[in-house]
Amino acid sequence: MSNLNKIINIEFLKDKDACEEGIKYFKTQIAEPIAARELIEKLLAADDGGKIWWVNWLICRLFTHEQAIACAIFEAEQVLAIFEQEYPDDKRPRAAIEAAKQVALSDTEENKKIAARAADAARAAWAETKATADAAANAAYVAYAAANAAYSAADATYAAAYAADAAAYAAYAAADATYAAYAADDAADAAAYAVAYAAVATAKKEMLLKIINYGIVLLENK
Repeated sequence: MSNLNKIINIEFLKDKDACEEGIKYFKTQIAEPIAARELIEKLLAADDGGKIWWVNWLICRLFTHEQAIACAIFEAEQVLAIFEQEYPDDKRPRAAIEAAKQVALSDTEENKKIAARAADAARAAWAETKATADAAANAAYVAYAAANAAYSAADATYAAAYAADAAAYAAYAAADATYAAYAADDAADAAAYAVAYAAVATAKKEMLLKIINYGIVLLENK
């Protein structure tokens, strides 16, 4: 049975360390125990810019270890090109993704050790690039999270959640290039800011929705 049919209640949220704001929202706006599928639909319908992140949080807490790995790999592949465009000779994030795929195919101790080493390398790539290239750094972090999800069953859902967050922000930062198109005139400059902000906000939301939809498919196909 799909975990989308799992009943979500206050006890579940507290057990999964939901934020106080989320628990308060559930108490006041949902109140009764509800199937995960229905709760996801309600949160997406009510999205005010923040609920979409709650949906991702919930989906990650419904994943099995295998589903968390699959989703983290998917997320990393969405933004790998951002890193490799900036650093074409640095294959550490790609190697982390490939290591995670090997664990997904064969969950052996040796493959998990390889994934752990690849995760460390991708994290190093993130640390080296974060100060100068936000989009590339976020892409490297997603690859790290994917390999880390493969390596550790205990941290798999958390790594998948962080990967989704980083992937969305990588899309956001990549879209930030629109800021380069400023006009000299103050009014045009202000207009450029407005358009650019809309572009990056849209890019971030579109990426997260893409990830959420993939996560729902994974849960459906259990």
